[in-house]
Amino acid sequence: MINLLAAASIPLAPSGGFKGFGPLGNVVSTENAVSIFSKFISSVIGIITIVAIIWFIFVFFTGAISIIGAGGDKTQLETAKKRIASGLIGFVVTIAAIFIIKLVGYLIGIPDILNFGFLFNMVSTP
Repeated sequence: MINLLAAASIPLAPSGGFKGFGPLGNVVSTENAVSIFSKFISSVIGIITIVAIIWFIFVFFTGAISIIGAGGDKTQLETAKKRIASGLIGFVVTIAAIFIIKLVGYLIGIPDILNFGFLFNMVSTP
């Protein structure tokens, strides 16, 4: 069997062909690697926060439904309360993580620890 798709020649990115997507797929980029990395980390933190919010809402509603459906059973009521409390604690820790990172940076002597441009310049300069 002849595979003609595999035999086709595809020009490289500057003259056409596959370019990828987003700033990482752009071969001729005006941005430097530090700004691309900073945007990537910012996007990851935003996605994690959104996932934490959605997870908390899910845990809260399932805990509330468990409380409603407990029917006077104290063990089911306690389990539902623990589920809601653990969801709330996880949500607070996720939101507070940014402040915890800044506190750790301040304690170790890097007050602007989330500024990746500053960190890379600090590491790269002798």
